Amino acid sequence: MIIIAYKKVFFFVTGVTVALSIAAIAAFGLNFGVDFTGGTLVEVRYEAERPAQNVVAASLRNAGIEDASVRPSDDDIYIIRSGVLSGLDIQTLPDAVSVGGEYPAEIERFTEIGPTIGQELRNKALVALVLVAVAIVLYIAFTFRHVSRPVSSWVYGAIAVIALIHDILVPAGLFAVLGQFFGAQVDSLFVMALLAILGYSVNDTIVVFDRVRENLRGNIERGRKEEFCLTVGRSLTQTIVRSLNTSITSLLALLALFFLGPNATQDFALTLIAGVIAGTYSSIALAAPLLVAYEKMRS
Repeated sequence: MIIIAYKKVFFFVTGVTVALSIAAIAAFGLNFGVDFTGGTLVEVRYEAERPAQNVVAASLRNAGIEDASVRPSDDDIYIIRSGVLSGLDIQTLPDAVSVGGEYPAEIERFTEIGPTIGQELRNKALVALVLVAVAIVLYIAFTFRHVSRPVSSWVYGAIAVIALIHDILVPAGLFAVLGQFFGAQVDSLFVMALLAILGYSVNDTIVVFDRVRENLRGNIERGRKEEFCLTVGRSLTQTIVRSLNTSITSLLALLALFFLGPNATQDFALTLIAGVIAGTYSSIALAAPLLVAYEKMRS
């Protein structure tokens, strides 16, 4: 198959994508939200006309709340995130969000998260991602234990994790850029999206690997001698349409959620869109070629 024949080209594309993602994260960092840093989350509903976003932000700054992020939700709601507010800030908040009473508003939700809880959530999110990766390696190694030639079962698991790292770095790099230029924040929904991406991507990769396993067994049963690269290429040909169809239908649903869903879920949907695209690419153009490259390196 052409993907196996031109695997170096796809390795180059992958390398550039990963390098750009890491560079974006290193240069801009991730704009962690209140969930991870601690702070205040306020939901404000306006009784009649909702003021412009920049008007509310300016009113908050004038009231001494400098680092507030104002995001729309529905037609009459703003979600405001800021650092921990002092007693005076809390007292002036109702007047600030109503822009001096010009736009009558009601504070429907006021949540404060301490920095200690935020740090704990960040640590737990990291532990969850690491545990998922370890579980994937162990599961694939166990499942593929009867197919250890010409590639060890552990290699299938390790390559799946390499593909997953690629799938995590792409949306993380995207949000580093969006956080720098558009104020997008990384919150608990972002972590949930990453965990969903891990499950989606590894499922796609396992489908390809499982077909490789079946074809290797078929070669043994029929006494057929076939180069490993040809077996992997044949496996990709047999699964690529299924992988693309699954990804396209998933993307259609996510695009509908992004464009038609509430503003509160847009970042979540965007993370999943980036992850699904990266996961589809990695399962087809990264994981399988890495199997062939590893086998050639050993031989």
